[in-house]
Amino acid sequence: MSGTNVELTSTEISNLWSSYLKSSMELRFFQYFHATAENLEVKNIVGKMVEYSQKSLDDLKEIFIKENMTIPLGFTEKDVRLDVDKVFSDTFILYICHDMTMLSLSTYPAAFPDCTRKDVRNYFQNAIEYTIQIQNEITDLMLSQGVFLKSPQVAMDHTVDLVDEMKYLNGLFGRSRPVNAAEIANLSRVIHRARFSKMVLVTFSKLASHKDVKQHFSKGRDSLEKVLETLGDVFEKENIPYSASGDYNTFDVKNSPFSDKLMLFFVNTCLGMFCFIMINQALTSSLRTDIVTKFTMISTQMKKFYGKGLLLTITEKWLEQPPQAFDRKV
Repeated sequence: MSGTNVELTSTEISNLWSSYLKSSMELRFFQYFHATAENLEVKNIVGKMVEYSQKSLDDLKEIFIKENMTIPLGFTEKDVRLDVDKVFSDTFILYICHDMTMLSLSTYPAAFPDCTRKDVRNYFQNAIEYTIQIQNEITDLMLSQGVFLKSPQVAMDHTVDLVDEMKYLNGLFGRSRPVNAAEIANLSRVIHRARFSKMVLVTFSKLASHKDVKQHFSKGRDSLEKVLETLGDVFEKENIPYSASGDYNTFDVKNSPFSDKLMLFFVNTCLGMFCFIMINQALTSSLRTDIVTKFTMISTQMKKFYGKGLLLTITEKWLEQPPQAFDRKV
C-alpha cells in the first residue's frame, strides 16, 4: 500500500522528527534575518524562507496530529528576539542562508528514498524542490553582488593517462605529485567551510550568556583556526591561489537575539553535520597520503569538539528525546 492509511516506519518517524527540529530552528533565524536585513533583495529571499519554514512546520504538525504523535517542542518565540539590533551584515546573512540550504540538500535527498508512505514522500519531494529553487536564488544574488566564494581556477594537465606507479599516492616522504582537481576542490571547500564556521563561532561566543556555552564556542573557534593553518599549508606549498575570506562582518549588540539553546543546536547540526559530510567526501576522493592524513586528524579533532557539544546539550537539558520503541525488556 502506498497511501496515507498505513503506519509510519521508524525511519519515517526519525526523518520527520529531525525535520521538525531543523525547520523550527531555521524559522527563528530567518525571522531575525528578515527583521534586520537592509538590502531589499536579501530581505525578499529571507522572507520566502520564513514562509516556507512556517509551511514546513504546519505540514509536519498535520502528520504528527494524524498519527497521534507528540509534536516536538523545537524552538519557539522564546528562542529569538526580533527587537535586537542588527548582528550580521547582509552578506553574512546570505552566507548563513546558503549554508542552511546546503544542509537541506544533504539531508532531504537522503531521507526521501527511505520513505514509503505517499504523504511523507510528498513532503520531502516538495522540500527538495523548494530548496533547489531558493538556493539558486541565493547563489544568483551572491554572484551578482560579487560575494560568492568560488573554488580555485588553475591550469590543468589535459593529457589522459593512467596511474601505473604507487608513488602517485606519496605525499609524506620524498617528492609528491601535484594535487589533482578533486583534491583542490575538497581542500577549497573545507577551507571555505572552516572560515565560515569560525566566524559563526566567533559571533556566537560573544552572544552566548552561559559560561560553558561561551567557552565551547571559543574552543571551536581555536580548533578551526588550526584547521585553516593545516590545509592552507598545502595550497601554499603547491603555489595554488584560493579566494580570500568572505564578508563576515558583524556588529556588537548589548543583548543576544538568540537563546544559547538555539545557537548550540545550529552549531551541532548545521556546522557539525555538514562538517563531517565534507570531510568524509574529502577522505574518499583524496589519494595523496599527506592530504588523507591531514583530513583524518581534522576529523578526529572535530569529533571531539562536536561530541562535547552534544554532551553540553544534554547537561543543559536542551536535548529532546526522539520517539522510541516501548521497552520490551520489562
